[in-house]
Amino acid sequence: MGSNINETLGVWSEWFMLLAAFTYLVAFVAFVWDMASHSNAIGKAQRDAERQGVTSREGSKELVGAGSRGGSVSASATSAGSRVGNDAARHGAADGGASGPVAGEFRTTADARSKGADEFEALNYKDSISRPAARAAVVVMAIAFLLHAFAVVARGIAADRVPWANMYEFCSTGALVVAGVYLITLIFKDLRFVGPMVSGLVLLMLCAATIAFPTPVSPLPPALQSYWLIIHVSIAVAASGLFTITFAMAVLQLLQSRREKNLAMGEETKLGFLRVVPNSTTLENFAFRLNSVGFVFWTFTLAAGAIWADQAWGRFWGWDTKEVWTFVIWTVYAAYMHARVTRGWNGNRSAWLSIVGYLCVVFNFTVVNVYFPGLHSYSGL
Repeated sequence: MGSNINETLGVWSEWFMLLAAFTYLVAFVAFVWDMASHSNAIGKAQRDAERQGVTSREGSKELVGAGSRGGSVSASATSAGSRVGNDAARHGAADGGASGPVAGEFRTTADARSKGADEFEALNYKDSISRPAARAAVVVMAIAFLLHAFAVVARGIAADRVPWANMYEFCSTGALVVAGVYLITLIFKDLRFVGPMVSGLVLLMLCAATIAFPTPVSPLPPALQSYWLIIHVSIAVAASGLFTITFAMAVLQLLQSRREKNLAMGEETKLGFLRVVPNSTTLENFAFRLNSVGFVFWTFTLAAGAIWADQAWGRFWGWDTKEVWTFVIWTVYAAYMHARVTRGWNGNRSAWLSIVGYLCVVFNFTVVNVYFPGLHSYSGL
């Protein structure tokens, strides 16, 4: 690991980091605008379909017994109402679950599980749905990602090492991974509904890096001058990025699950933006897949850390605070995997376990790094 410091490039890195944060803010606003406008459009389509359905049913009742001509008119009216209802159903299905039966939504989790065909069909793109705000949000977030990537790479070149040796660099690099994983996933599945939370979390991580953990460009401490820094920390950052996205999906799952129960009981719900979010079962299953990958990465992180500890300090495990919390995180996600696969812990219980796991990740990389002394005290503060 080199120790040549390029302070000018370090300043450019900081400016581009701020520029990226501002661009993420614009993306966040665009995603929120899309959620609001698209939700309103779906709600209007549903109300129109319901009114058409009521009108056709009333017309059918009035024409009952009016003879063959009346029967023909009634059939025509019913057919028209059916076409409107089907159009609304297709519209709702394209958005992964709009509210109301005419929108084709799974009213309960049990209904969602009974469908059994392609549980991720709601996450596919639908070309018939026009969402200019969503397209703009994705483009702006991609631009923010490029600015962010330049800032992170410039930081590494300025320090002549990998850019994740302190809290500032870990937060900024971790935010880059979150944005990158999200944008890559968008290529295959329509996850624009989680855009507000992902862009918001990335913005929060950058604010934490620049405001709470400002650290000038500096060489590596002797203990970190190892190729294991590249292996161990890069995999930990990748796992944390995946856990961040699944955390956002778990929060949406809890909200959607509550909304589905309210709809099943015929109660009104104020969370109208959830019309554009898939049903809770789809969210749960997709989050489980991402968590499975993140858990494999975290397992490797734990193993690589033990090997590095043996090389640096002559022991694989020493009950250092950082080591303990890394194991705690692994245990929580292992319990999540085990409970869901073998114990049938579906629904809200699995979502809460995922959220608890992510809170442990946040605690490990903030409170433990800053306030707990130990062999891993490399926060840079």
